[in-house]
Amino acid sequence: MSAVYVLFTIVLTAYGQLALKWHLDRSGPMPFESIAACSFLLKQLASPLVISSFAAAFLASLTWMAALTRMELSVAYPFMSLAFPLVALLSVPLLGEHFTILKGIGTGFILVGLFLLSR
Repeated sequence: MSAVYVLFTIVLTAYGQLALKWHLDRSGPMPFESIAACSFLLKQLASPLVISSFAAAFLASLTWMAALTRMELSVAYPFMSLAFPLVALLSVPLLGEHFTILKGIGTGFILVGLFLLSR
């Protein structure tokens, strides 16, 4: 059951990042001026996607706490690295980003590192 909590944490974390980026890509660049930048960011807080990404982060924190009640941190935490390749892979179809050879190699290193840490 503890692995399910870790999985939910990873999925919720990835969702939050993808939803936030999808919304911000459609909002345009943040202004450089301090007051305009603060106004821009505050305006983003009213977006349902931004609110859902914050809610996902909160739920991810709850599932992470549940995981830590059943697992050692040194066992659970390396699995959080799976959020990086998950976001990189899903950003291709969802955000139109590119998955390059270097990203593939980096993903491979993450997976090898996770395998080694889990032994």
